[in-house]
Amino acid sequence: MSARRVVITGSGWVTPLGADVASVWSKLLSGATAMGPVRRFDAETFATSFAAEVKDFDLFSFLDSSASRHSQASLAGQFALAAAAQAWVQAGLGSHDGTPAGGAYDPDRVGVYLGAGEGEPQMPEGVEANVHAFDASARTVSGSKWTSYAEEHFRTQAVLEEEPQMAVAHVAAHFNCRGPALNCMTACAASTQSVGEAFEIIRRGDADAMLAGGAHSMIHPLGMTGFIRLTAMSTRKDEVETACRPFDRTRDGFVMGEGAGMVVLEDLEHAKKRGANILAELVGYGSSADAYRITDIKEDGGGAIDAMRRALRQAGITPTEPDEQGRAPVQYVSAHGTGTQENDGIETKAIKGVFGSQAPRVPFSSVKSMLGHLIQAAGAVELITCVKAIETGFVPPTMNLRNPDPECDLDYVPNEARDLREQGGVDVAMSNGFGFGGQNDCVVIRRFAE
Repeated sequence: MSARRVVITGSGWVTPLGADVASVWSKLLSGATAMGPVRRFDAETFATSFAAEVKDFDLFSFLDSSASRHSQASLAGQFALAAAAQAWVQAGLGSHDGTPAGGAYDPDRVGVYLGAGEGEPQMPEGVEANVHAFDASARTVSGSKWTSYAEEHFRTQAVLEEEPQMAVAHVAAHFNCRGPALNCMTACAASTQSVGEAFEIIRRGDADAMLAGGAHSMIHPLGMTGFIRLTAMSTRKDEVETACRPFDRTRDGFVMGEGAGMVVLEDLEHAKKRGANILAELVGYGSSADAYRITDIKEDGGGAIDAMRRALRQAGITPTEPDEQGRAPVQYVSAHGTGTQENDGIETKAIKGVFGSQAPRVPFSSVKSMLGHLIQAAGAVELITCVKAIETGFVPPTMNLRNPDPECDLDYVPNEARDLREQGGVDVAMSNGFGFGGQNDCVVIRRFAE
């Protein structure tokens, strides 16, 4: 049996710039920033005391109040539910409360694949339990005292919500998705990988539709401390709004963000049968591992090159040759573009390795310069920007790129969005996601045509 074609019929997100796809897209094109001081906890003494937080979020502005069983979901789980509700409704599969449209789908043939991160740990209670159980004179920790204290003070549901699979459980339960249910934790590449693997599940016939994407929040003391210790985050406390500077010579790290991005992927014939509006077609997915170091990217960009080449090969695109209209073979690449010295230089090298002489002609930008780094949710949110680029003909800018880096010499769409409609718009777009541990994932989408 030949592989089935897979289309995108719905999208939704929760981002630090808002949760409505149209309004956030408008903000991205205008170069708006979501960066500001951390408000969720006192981070004043942290080397990085700023982030891109989701503000004024209320789950029940997305879900009916009857969905109260989800009220204790982790923040990541709530973000996932809200983004999934938007995608679900846009796809015409049902209402935001999970009620299916009449005859729209067989729930046994609809699955969920997320790249969702862990829930927020109960830091105060955990620290207090450690102190309570510590015997200073003997310099030992009593396991029985720790357990006794934890049983009394830890919130049971909150402990359960720390498990990363819980976001999948909430989404599957709310929308009655009884098909394949999976979660991956491949760091910053996770939701690019979840979309790609969901695509493959539909292609081979194991599901008719998948809710795919990612959700994460690490804006808490443990999450922020970990990346500070890795020296991966910007420390520009005096220039918070412009701290994230992908591809700029003065870049000094990423800015932590949070949120969720979800898409409905669907078998083409299934979508057509129910009259769904098709946003784009997913035509290629590539994945690879550097097999190198836990945090460092392989310096030659070989893993990233391999993932991009696999995705383009599956899409039937020759990256070193122009398309039929004489344009670059891909009209927009959503860069991983974190703003760290290492990532941006190696990603630039990888783009050159894939596209050859065409590389300088490919618009290549990072919305992390405005949204911050949404960690496991980043890839899905950035994929939606590719969908919007195809829909509108505009590509978003890389903000704060004022000081060119000689090693980063491609077209990063600096500081202003670009209107490509006179050049034929965007027919093919590619989204990159590269994670700590050397995980590399790439998806390619195309304007839908029969």
